[in-house]
Amino acid sequence: MPRGIFISLDGIDGTGKSTQCRLLAEALRGSGWIVTECTDPGGTDVGKLLRDVLLGHRHQLALPTEALLFMASRAQLVAEVIRPALEAGHAVVCDRFTLANVVYQGHAGGLDPQQLWDVGRLATGGLQPDLTIVLDLPVEAAMQRRARPADRFESRDADYQSRVRAGFRAEAQLHPDRIRVVDANPRVEIVHEHIREIVRSEFHVPSSELPK
Repeated sequence: MPRGIFISLDGIDGTGKSTQCRLLAEALRGSGWIVTECTDPGGTDVGKLLRDVLLGHRHQLALPTEALLFMASRAQLVAEVIRPALEAGHAVVCDRFTLANVVYQGHAGGLDPQQLWDVGRLATGGLQPDLTIVLDLPVEAAMQRRARPADRFESRDADYQSRVRAGFRAEAQLHPDRIRVVDANPRVEIVHEHIREIVRSEFHVPSSELPK
């Protein structure tokens, strides 16, 4: 059985990642794929516990602790969910992956981005998405879109969020073969269409096989 495909979506909070993950998964299912959807951090019993620690406001975490807890959640997600799905030939659509660590704790936080990539390879056994789509939006617009109480990262100031956005754009320039930036300003359906076009091109899927 051929290996499945692994797509992650990322970007600053408020860009519509969760919506676009859902729409992409629906489109892939419409083309005949069995799709596994997951969220990083989270997706497993261990991951859910770590997600509460990481995103909640109860704990003050040292930056390396923060980074390593994300890695631990991801390691469990890969072992329990992602790798088995890929080995079964499924498509995996994941809301965030290692790139988020590199950007949030690296570019924005001050840790060495390359060291985070290295630790990420250890945590995932070398697994990376075949394609990462970064949804890009000015910080002010992204903050205005949020409709729920801010988590520990969302509550950080605009300067921090600007460094996060710059980090995503920088990593996309460094890795154009696997990270693509999509303008998240247009309407949801237009952004979705752009993502579908990228997926069609990347995986050589004819238009007729990836419906709206």
